[in-house]
Amino acid sequence: MIVLKSAREIALMRRAGHILAGVMDRLRTFVKPGMTTLDIDEDVEAYIHREGAASAFKGYRGFPATVCISINEEVVHGIPSARRKIRAGDIVGLDLGCIVEGYYADCAFTLPIGPVPAKVQELLDVTRESLDRAIQECRPDRRLSDVSHAVQTHVEAHGFAVVR
Repeated sequence: MIVLKSAREIALMRRAGHILAGVMDRLRTFVKPGMTTLDIDEDVEAYIHREGAASAFKGYRGFPATVCISINEEVVHGIPSARRKIRAGDIVGLDLGCIVEGYYADCAFTLPIGPVPAKVQELLDVTRESLDRAIQECRPDRRLSDVSHAVQTHVEAHGFAVVR
């Protein structure tokens, strides 16, 4: 069942989304080689709080941080650490969410740290193209399986695989 939201509820969700968009913009210039994943997490938590929101992840089922940070071959949900440093050429997966008056927004994106090897750049490009194809499939009378098929077909056509 789909529950329709009021204009106020939609505005709160939109505000949460705008906060995360601001975090994403900031991280694109903030994250540098030599930083730790904990540095990133602390900065994001402060940003979200300054905007009047709360972390959607910290404390959820015991998760200890605001951002899930995964580097290179790590798949998802990496826990930030003062020992884990970002290096030039890494790709950093950032997954975060925030809550505004009970309404959530969530986002995830991958950030290349400087130039990356050609095969890694190809992976990033194919991933973006797959997202675009998924969005094109999101329309009336389509099923989730249509969306996932569009992604998987594109990814596999380029020699990559979807994590299951």
